[in-house]
Amino acid sequence: MTPELEQRLHEVFPSLFDGDPQFVRRLEQAAVVRTLAPGQYVCHEGDSCGVLPLLLAGRARVHKVAESGREITLYRIEAGDSCVLTASCIMSDIPFPALAITETEVEALLVPAAAVRAWMTESPTWRHYIFQLVAQRLADVIAVVEEVAFRRMDARVAALLLESGAADGAAHSTHQEIAVELGSSREVISRILRDLENEGMIRRNRGAIVLLDRDGLRRKAAV
Repeated sequence: MTPELEQRLHEVFPSLFDGDPQFVRRLEQAAVVRTLAPGQYVCHEGDSCGVLPLLLAGRARVHKVAESGREITLYRIEAGDSCVLTASCIMSDIPFPALAITETEVEALLVPAAAVRAWMTESPTWRHYIFQLVAQRLADVIAVVEEVAFRRMDARVAALLLESGAADGAAHSTHQEIAVELGSSREVISRILRDLENEGMIRRNRGAIVLLDRDGLRRKAAV
């Protein structure tokens, strides 16, 4: 492992690499660094998990797909994160229950499954990291469930537009991309966007949605 890579690991995963020096050496010896292209499926539903990725750079999305073809995003993984479903898959020896795909080029440190399991009993540093990961992702998934179960879809669309609005005052998302993100259908999203446009809050352009009334969208998101 090069000094440059070791420095990056310390910066991205301080809780792992600023603790027990002996564990750091074991991690560096066991894991390998790999780069994945954008749009590459990392895991399919039903796969066995042979490695746990620790992301150094990039972003991946973990999602579920219904029999109807509709998708919903469970959570995203970015630099400094890992995948709790992969960790669960490894520790309980169950198949991966979702799909994971890279949204950008991803650079990851891959930890073998055998090491993931062994270090849970041998390393307090590793055990603490995994428990923190579980707690964080559980909160993320509960938030998704609450959104789907208790929040109106038009409020969720308004919130997503505000969140994804760029410096140019537009959300660069298609109707289908919004539907996938929120676990809805393209038809429902198109109807809601049409209503928002009729209310003067947005203007729909090709490949972008211009935000005209952010205050109105905030009120809509708060419903």
